Amino acid sequence: MVDIRPFRAIHYTEKAGDPANLITQPYDKITPELQIDYYSKSVYNYCRLILPIENNKYEAAQQRIQIWLNEGILSKDEEPVIFVSKQEFKVSGKNCTRIGLIAALRLYSYGENMVFPHEVTYKKPKTDRLNILRAVQKDLEPVFLIYSDPENVTVDFLAEITKTKPAVEIEDSFGVKHAIWSVIDPKKLKFMRKVMKDKKLVITDGHHRYESALAYRDEMREKNNWLEDNAFNFHMCYMVPVQEEGLVVLPTHRLLTASELTEDTLKALECFFTISEVTPTVEALESFLKSHKEERAFCIYDGSHAYGLLLKDEKTVSELIDADCPREACLVDVVILRDVVFRQVLKVGELKMDEHILYAESTRSALEKVDSGQAKLAFLVNPVNPETVWQIAQKNWRLPEKSTDFYPKPVSGLTMMDISPEEML
Repeated sequence: MVDIRPFRAIHYTEKAGDPANLITQPYDKITPELQIDYYSKSVYNYCRLILPIENNKYEAAQQRIQIWLNEGILSKDEEPVIFVSKQEFKVSGKNCTRIGLIAALRLYSYGENMVFPHEVTYKKPKTDRLNILRAVQKDLEPVFLIYSDPENVTVDFLAEITKTKPAVEIEDSFGVKHAIWSVIDPKKLKFMRKVMKDKKLVITDGHHRYESALAYRDEMREKNNWLEDNAFNFHMCYMVPVQEEGLVVLPTHRLLTASELTEDTLKALECFFTISEVTPTVEALESFLKSHKEERAFCIYDGSHAYGLLLKDEKTVSELIDADCPREACLVDVVILRDVVFRQVLKVGELKMDEHILYAESTRSALEKVDSGQAKLAFLVNPVNPETVWQIAQKNWRLPEKSTDFYPKPVSGLTMMDISPEEML
């Protein structure tokens, strides 16, 4: 049974200044340039907690939270709350709205089949986030999960709440409007807990945070005489129905730094794909992918030429897929790209992130990385459907890293959750 609970939120007060100067993107989306920009906005900017620039970053984050709480820059609510969160944004000129809830979710190991991952994780970022948890004993950012609500019970309930005046409204630097509503009515809290108890949850963003929280929970249990109600048994989570119309996934394109596109490579690719030359422009490449979004389609760019690839035969390719699930379930574009194009045709070995393989969130950025010499080949893909992510995750199988980009990310800095030993939920 899934257990969600209200929590006593910690948030900025008016003393901190303009909220627009305080909020940030999630820590793993903050580039060194953006980090400097955030630091310049305010001495209380949230980047100073989630990604301090100082060498002693964990100690710096811990000291800042204590000072800000003591000085009234941060305040902790007396009454437990569940939040309803709404983002309004544009994608390809289309107006979108996404609504979800923010609550304390009990931490479940993956083997309990309550919470499922969908991507591969790495040790280094998990160690980093675990060190942050140890230092500050706070959930600074939510984990983003999806669940299924085919009858729209929660969809309708959350939408009804958003008809009232929000507690917070703010627009981030990317033009996304964020609003949250506080739910403290006991009847509404009871209803939300009841309708969520039989749900299965899939992590869309925050795998490293979730797995770090599990490790932190286990450490705290070893150190303390713990109870089921201890806050460290939970994590602050943002949960969205997979049926939500505004649940948008953007593609994450792959770039290889060493491989080259030769005549032999093209001939090898023709064994699996129908290849056509495409004008090497952002518009032409995006048009090719969009017109073939119901097929297994890719584009390749090498700095001077671009090609569109359409898979010929799923059966032949399925035999080359390296995965622990039924072949038909694993025929996802990013898996075909990894197991057939990279491993079978290009014969690349293990790809280390930022060394052998780079990622780009837009077609333009991918082309620029090749043109600037940062990479030799760009492989452009269509986004993975949210429903596909949902289905595959529950087969206990993970997509390659950086397979999805659920957009937009929940903004960081609106709320945090206390998980210190004495905090109870």
